[in-house]
Amino acid sequence: MPSFESKAHTYRVVTGDMVVLPCEVNNVGTYMQAWKRGIAILTAGSVKVSPDERFRLVDGYNLEIRDVQTQDAGDYVCQIATLQPMEITHTVEILVPPRIHQLTSMEPVEVKKGGPITLECRASGNPVPKITWTRKNNVLPSGEKTYEGSSFTIDRVNRHDAGIYQCTASNNVGHPTTKEIQLKVLFPPEIEVEKSWVHTGEGNEAQLVCIVFAEPGADVVWFKDTLRLASTERRITEVRGSRNTLIIRKVQASDFGNYSCLADNGIGKTKQYLELSGRPNPAKFRSHQQSRSRDSYNISWVVESYTPIEECKLFFRKVPNPNSAQTGTVHYTQPHFGQKRPHRRQENETHGQYGYNGLQRGDWNDVILPNMPSGHYTQHMSYMIRGLEPAVQYEARVQAKNRFGWSQMSEDFLFVTKGIGQYPGDIEPPSSPAVLSEPEMRDMGVKAFGTASQRTVDVLFIAMLLLILADRWF
Repeated sequence: MPSFESKAHTYRVVTGDMVVLPCEVNNVGTYMQAWKRGIAILTAGSVKVSPDERFRLVDGYNLEIRDVQTQDAGDYVCQIATLQPMEITHTVEILVPPRIHQLTSMEPVEVKKGGPITLECRASGNPVPKITWTRKNNVLPSGEKTYEGSSFTIDRVNRHDAGIYQCTASNNVGHPTTKEIQLKVLFPPEIEVEKSWVHTGEGNEAQLVCIVFAEPGADVVWFKDTLRLASTERRITEVRGSRNTLIIRKVQASDFGNYSCLADNGIGKTKQYLELSGRPNPAKFRSHQQSRSRDSYNISWVVESYTPIEECKLFFRKVPNPNSAQTGTVHYTQPHFGQKRPHRRQENETHGQYGYNGLQRGDWNDVILPNMPSGHYTQHMSYMIRGLEPAVQYEARVQAKNRFGWSQMSEDFLFVTKGIGQYPGDIEPPSSPAVLSEPEMRDMGVKAFGTASQRTVDVLFIAMLLLILADRWF
C-alpha cells in the first residue's frame, strides 16, 4: 500500500514569490495521484487540468505555484486514488506587504490656531499593518518621537505644531511604507523683538529688529511714535525670512525715541514696541564677589556708551534679612542731582574711597562718581568702599548718565567681606589716590574719607601735638 512521505504543512508566502507544495509517496505503484483545491482539480496524474500557467508539477508530484497572489491563499490537497482515497493537505497563507490606501489628504491640511485636527491613515496588508506617526525633523507636539494608531489628533493647534507628519505602515513583510501629510497652521502674527531697547550714538548705524511669525505671511510697517515711516536714503527696511529690520544710518539726536513694528496678515494684527536710545547701557560688574579684606571692598564695573559718561551713581547695602519688615526701597527713575561736581582726574579708570558709620541692614546708601574723559565705548570704573563689617554679604547696583539721560539700573551684584580668621593676614589691595576731593554722599549715615581730607586731618593732628609738647617743655 502507498504511504505519504511528505507531511501536512502551512506555508507563508509573500506575494510575488514562489512556493512548492510537496507530495512524495512511497510505493505509489499504479495508483493515480491528483492535486485539488476545494472542488477544483488542478492536476490528474501527469495531466495539468488547471489553465493557470503559474501551476506546474516538479520533481515527481510536487506542485509549484509561481508569482503567488492573494487569491492563491487556501488549502491544497494531494490525493492518492486508492479504494479509500488517501490525502494530505497543505495550507498556503499569503503574506502581503503593507500598503497605505487612505490618507487624510495628499494636499496640505490647513487649520486655524486653537482648533482641533485629526490626521487619518489607513493601510492594508497581511498580517494587519501597524500604523506609526512621526514628525519630519521634529518631535510630535506631545514631545514624543512616535505615536501608534490609525488616527492622530491635536486638540488645540498652535503655530509650533505646523510641519510634515509621516504615517508609516509596517507588518514585517517586505519594507515599511510611508506617506506624508503637511499641516499648515493659520494664525495671526506673533512678534519677537531682538532687543526691545537698542543703544547707539550720533553718527552711528542702528538696527531695530522684529522677528515676525505668521501664516499666511504678514506685511510689516514701521512707526516712530504714531508716524508711519517711509524709506529714505538714511532709513531703510530689510526683510529676510521672518526677520524684519529697520536700519537707520548716521543716527541723529532726533532719531532717538520709541518705535513700533506692526504686522498684518488678514487674520489679525500685532504690534511690538522698541526704543532707540542714546542713554548708556546698563552697567556690568567686573569685580570678584569675595573681598580680600574684612572691612573694605574694591568694587569695579564697566559701562558701554557711545556718548561720554558724565557721572555714575553707586548704591550699596547689607543684604536685607528676609524676615525683616524693613524693605529699604529706593526709586531709581531718572534721578537728578544738583550738587556741584568735584574735581576729576584724566584717567581711563575712576577710583574713589569712602567709609560709613551706623549702616543699618536694608538701608540703601549711594555715592555719586563724576566721569572721566574717555573716548572709549567701554568705560571702566571702580570704587573702594571702606568701613564694612567682616563676614557680611552686601549688594550693589549702579546707574550711569550721559547727556541723553540715565541708564537702566544694573542687575544686583552680591559681594561678601572676609571673615575674621578666614585667611591668615590681611591682604589689602593697593590704595589709589581718590578722584574726589570730597565724595558726594546721598545717605545721612555715610562719612567721606578722601585723600585730601585725610591729609588735612593729619596736619591738624600734628600741629596740636606740637603745641601740647611745647607747652609741657616750657
